[in-house]
Amino acid sequence: MTTDTGTAGLLFETLRADALTTTEQLRELYPPPNPHALRKEIDHLTEETRALIGCSSLVFVGSADAEGRADVTPRGGPPGFVSVLDERTLVIPDATGNKRLDTLHNVLRTGRVGLLFLIPGRPTTLRVNGRACVSARPELLAGLTPVGKPPVTALVVQVEQAYPHCPKSLMRANAWQPQRWVAADAQPTSAEVTLAQLDLPGLTIGQIEEAEEESLRLRYE
Repeated sequence: MTTDTGTAGLLFETLRADALTTTEQLRELYPPPNPHALRKEIDHLTEETRALIGCSSLVFVGSADAEGRADVTPRGGPPGFVSVLDERTLVIPDATGNKRLDTLHNVLRTGRVGLLFLIPGRPTTLRVNGRACVSARPELLAGLTPVGKPPVTALVVQVEQAYPHCPKSLMRANAWQPQRWVAADAQPTSAEVTLAQLDLPGLTIGQIEEAEEESLRLRYE
């Protein structure tokens, strides 16, 4: 289904008109969850999930602002860059980025995050949800694994829910099977997407590609 930007809002409202509005309506469409799917959600990290976090080099951080507008951002680093301080506390160091600070702003306003840990090459994932704060405490930052420059701040998370997630989604997506990936020439490049987003007169693909190359060269600075 495609539409132009002038009717996009109208299309959403049309589809929302008969959308589900209650949990009872939703549950009528699905069978009850497997009891194990409920039981394996706990409020702390086990030795095994702590080890999994220590192997993870990629975590997606979900947050929302005070008005409920949601955001998800990836954070990457060497395996173990997310530090586990104890069974209820983990810390994600700040890293060089675009300086928008969307996640940190959201945490300052709501004090909550959701995390999804991934390990490249494996279908294992771990969901962690809980309270969060932004810390600039020097002794905390000094003990973290820096991703490039020493972190200016760190995201501290108190675990309220830890849930090892079913691997089906990554297997369905063929996430780690290069032979099943969409060919590079069948998708827009990062520079093409950025050019369309910026929509600036006189800006060229070449200029954006050069800026991206420089940014990646300095990704740890």
